[in-house]
Amino acid sequence: MRSQLTIAALLTLTVYAAAADRVPANGGDIEITPIVHSSVQLEYGGTVIQVDPWSAGDLTKAKPADLILITDDPIHHLDPKAIGQLRKPGAPVVMPATGKPKVPDGTVLANGEQLVAAGISIQALPAYDLTPGDPAHPKGKANGYLISLGGKRILFAGVTQCVPELRALKDIDVAFVPMNIPPNRMAPQEAADCVKLLRPKVVYVNHYDQDYAARLTNPQSTPRGLPGGLTVDQTVAAFGNALKNTGIEFRDGPWYPAR
Repeated sequence: MRSQLTIAALLTLTVYAAAADRVPANGGDIEITPIVHSSVQLEYGGTVIQVDPWSAGDLTKAKPADLILITDDPIHHLDPKAIGQLRKPGAPVVMPATGKPKVPDGTVLANGEQLVAAGISIQALPAYDLTPGDPAHPKGKANGYLISLGGKRILFAGVTQCVPELRALKDIDVAFVPMNIPPNRMAPQEAADCVKLLRPKVVYVNHYDQDYAARLTNPQSTPRGLPGGLTVDQTVAAFGNALKNTGIEFRDGPWYPAR
């Protein structure tokens, strides 16, 4: 599943929304639409969930949200402009405490806490680094989320390594897991090993092209590249190869049209 680009699109870094994937669930399919980086839309039974909506992506086809989940506070996770564009009146915005200055009426959910919002069960999970380095993701600052839709358990790991709280999860149907987090955190093998422990039925990797995301914010940003001189495509292929013969379905979402 890959988006077709023109040269003009590459030069302007325009991001196009993709067609939805589907996951069968009780009462109908869950529709999953990757948008950009970690931004994704889910729709089930007329309820729309936006995770980390970012206005650097193409939101023209995104639907108004009954629920918004925010994992962290940088602009590519917490974008007040995108939230304002997609939030239905009164729709809850669930987020870590660091988001409160940007979304004063948001609902803070700390690591380990649970609530029901928009009729959806939500559990906040710790998302943090095990390997030190900048950018730092300390424990307690950011969230992953585990939600239930149509009898399916859907995990948004957030920006994290394979921390004990993540490894302890069971019975995951769909997982969104980060890859290529600098410096050398969640490289393809580490990400794949984490997914093998989680054993979801379906997995997406996201948040894996840090240079692309940086250019969307600052076209003059300095590329950092990936360890070993690998290309982004090579890391995605390595991740997919590591999951062969595991029974886990890897869906290569179009998070970055330049691919």
